[in-house]
Amino acid sequence: MLSLFEISAFLLVLSAAFGWLNVRVVKLPHTIGLLLMALAASGCLIVLDLVVPNSNVKETVAAAVGQIDFFEALMNGMLAFLLFAGALHVDLGLLREKKWVIGIMATFGVLISTFIVGAGFWGAARLFGLDMPFIWALVFGSLISPTDPVAVLSLLKSVRIPESLEVKIAGESLFNDGVGVVVFTILVALAAGGGHFDLAHAGEIFVTEAVGGAVIGLVAGFVTVRAMRAIDNYSVEILLTLALVTALYATAQRLHMSGPIAVVVAGLLIGNRGADTAMSEETRAHLFQFWEVIDELLNSVLFLLIGLEVLVITIDPSLAGLAVLTIPLVLAARFIAVSVPIALLSLRETFTPGSVPVLTWGGVRGGISVALALSLPVVPEKAPIIVATYLVVIFSIIVQGLTIRSLVRRVVFS
Repeated sequence: MLSLFEISAFLLVLSAAFGWLNVRVVKLPHTIGLLLMALAASGCLIVLDLVVPNSNVKETVAAAVGQIDFFEALMNGMLAFLLFAGALHVDLGLLREKKWVIGIMATFGVLISTFIVGAGFWGAARLFGLDMPFIWALVFGSLISPTDPVAVLSLLKSVRIPESLEVKIAGESLFNDGVGVVVFTILVALAAGGGHFDLAHAGEIFVTEAVGGAVIGLVAGFVTVRAMRAIDNYSVEILLTLALVTALYATAQRLHMSGPIAVVVAGLLIGNRGADTAMSEETRAHLFQFWEVIDELLNSVLFLLIGLEVLVITIDPSLAGLAVLTIPLVLAARFIAVSVPIALLSLRETFTPGSVPVLTWGGVRGGISVALALSLPVVPEKAPIIVATYLVVIFSIIVQGLTIRSLVRRVVFS
């Protein structure tokens, strides 16, 4: 069994090697290149194991990857830092201007998509002869409906789009994952509990998680801004933000509040009010550069892990048809979840041409969906949910990620 240090070394070496190859040879967007190379390496190991059964190379690598609890590594580790780093760069003024469309898509949009995907997945499962209870189909809908902020923000770095449209995509992705995790938690508890539903209790959980997370993030962010304003030492101020992220996320989780929403709110506050009123030019430059490096490093490891997970996920070939059918289902649900809020809000504000197709196609799914699927209890429904989730995520990152630029050029700038 490898130590934590050895596992970290293994991941960093692979990330660095694949990153170098991508820059030097492949020349794809960084995270997509890493994911593709990790998938290719995984595929080569699987083929090698079939050709040379006694090589044990695949088993050795799979054992190393299998030691990593993907859910714990992402949801209780990397995610706090990635969300804070992403929120730092979002313009709070623009976010306020677009608060209604972002708020509606991040809440009602997730709920709409959850029920559309859930109903469609339930029907598709029956079509393929699977006895999928409707509540477990809804669980799948809840984990696949939120766009992944890590994947989306990584994607936005390589695509030039109008600022007003960019802030909608970024703002929605930063908040809807917190909402999605809350909905997922409620539905899993309902599914595992035999279907008894208490609407009042579910509403209480939702308010405590979402609103509580926002409030605790706001308070912690303000305290940190005040502390930074009292000094001018960039190394200590960077340390303050690290302490903020770790302590805030841990506290929110302990109080059963949304850690993702808490760190996003705090990140928005530090990146806007903090940068304007509490940082010198030198501190601002060092702090933002530090968090950009953290963002790139953790993104590299995360997308590498997504590609390597194929070595430890048991994929039943008989579920391939259901998984493939799920891709257009998720895209259709995303289209409806985007179109309805924009149609309603277009009565009072003007939207950038091409907003619906760009928001639909740019709604990339990523590691959070995989982590939630892997965290499900051991039930018969887990296998089809994991296979469908993984295929949707891979399609989303690679196909949607590689084609979004040409879509933007065609529908926005044409």
